[in-house]
This record gives sequence, C-alpha cells and structure tokens, in this order.
Amino acid sequence: MMLKDSFADVGAFETLRKVSALGYNAVEISQVPMDEKNVAELEKAQAELGMDVASLSVMVEKPVGRPGESLKDDFEKIVADAKRLDAKLLRIGMLPFAAMKSLAAVIDFAKEANDYAERLGEEGISLYYHNHHIEFAKFGGKYMLDIINENSPAMGLEIDVHWVQRGGLDPVRTLEKYSGSTAMVHLKDYRIGVLPESAFGLLDAGDVGGFMAEFKNVVQFAEVGEGNLDFPSIVPAAQAAGARYLLVEQDELYGRTVWDALEISHRNLTSMGFGNLF
Repeated sequence: MMLKDSFADVGAFETLRKVSALGYNAVEISQVPMDEKNVAELEKAQAELGMDVASLSVMVEKPVGRPGESLKDDFEKIVADAKRLDAKLLRIGMLPFAAMKSLAAVIDFAKEANDYAERLGEEGISLYYHNHHIEFAKFGGKYMLDIINENSPAMGLEIDVHWVQRGGLDPVRTLEKYSGSTAMVHLKDYRIGVLPESAFGLLDAGDVGGFMAEFKNVVQFAEVGEGNLDFPSIVPAAQAAGARYLLVEQDELYGRTVWDALEISHRNLTSMGFGNLF
C-alpha cells in the first residue's frame, strides 16, 4: 500500500523497477486496482525483474463506497488473478468495521472467512489474516486474535510487529505463540516521536488538555531500524515461526518519500545482517 500513489502515477512496472533497484525482490499487493493494466504489468515485472508477488489483498465483503474486490462478490476473479500471478497467498488486511461491534460479530466474521479459506484451499491458495492492535482487546480474558484464530482453523496469520507492540505485546513472544500458522510478517518499526513545538505553545496558552493530547499521541511508524523494535531478535523469530515473506511496510512517512523510507529500511536490515533475505 506504500506504493499505491506510484502505481497510479507511473504504473506497476516502473514502480516495481524502482523497488527492485533498492534490493527488494517481492511485493504484497494492497490498495491498488487489480485491473487488466496493473495485472499485466505485474506479470511483466515478474518476467523481466524477477519480482515475486508475495500475496494479494482481499476483503470478505466490500463495504459501501470502498474500492477493492471481495471474496463474496469477486471470488472467481480473485482466484484467476492469483493463479495468473502465481500468488499462492491471499490476505485480509483488516477486521471489517462491522465485525468490531461485538464478540458475536467477530466470531461471525471468522467463521465466514474460514469458509472462504476452505474454498480457496481447493484452488491451491491459502488465506491469511493481518492484525492491527484492536485484535488484542480481550473478551472473557481471551485476545480477539485468538478468538479469530480458533474460529477460522483454515485461515493463517500475517503478523504485523508494529501493531503487536502497539497492542501491548512482545513481537518475539507473539511470533513464537503463532509459530506454524504465520506465513507472512510485516516489518514495521515503532518510534516515540518528539513533542512538536506547537504542543508547548498550547501549554503556554494554558491549554493543558491540548498539550496532553499531543503528549499521548507521540507514537509513530518508523523505517525498520529507526525505531525501538528489536529487529535482530524479531527477524529470526519470524523465520522460526515459518514466515515465507518478511514485508517492509510503513503506514505514515512524516515528510520522507516512500523511496527514502524503503531505502533506509533496506539499508538497516542489511546492516543487521539480513541483506541476504531481501
């Protein structure tokens, strides 16, 4: 999803040419239209650049007014695109908003997703679920992610280590917990930012509430190796958990370009001794 603007500006192939030049050899497709032009250019990137399409993003149902393809409405096309691109993995990128309302709604979502996971399995394709922090809310002492996992045994997990940390858990222990069901891991750092000067302006003006709001919201996304997560421990834990793909992602860039962010993450991973993985 970091590359969606570049896809729109210069197309999939030219975007992935730049990604390849940075040293990355796989990409996860998210938040870009899977129209004929993009799919054809993804094929070209595979053939000419050796770019691996790690996974495609899907939804169970399409929310009103939101673009994208859903397993409910576009199952045959999703399967056809996956086979055309030799993408054996699909991923649900987020818990549907409606499923966040209650425990019953979470369970209903998980069971419906599991039905699709079973159907996809018949096509030789596996379905995975990507976590945020909300999945570490507890119902009856049990994490929501465990409830989803228990009610969707045919669906695996894509663990995002930033959101694990933001949910209050340790990424390494979490990867160990879900070992064997985690095929993809999002490498995304977690940084505590510096309070902006404007926050102190609020304080000087007597707006203590405004200052405290800034104080509470200093958590930032960061390039891998630029934040506080222990990636020298996380990457081996991801490998031990069975991850086939380690995917660099950064939700917000804070003024940097996407190319700067990807280059910094790659350079830092290489300096950690993981250059052979990318």
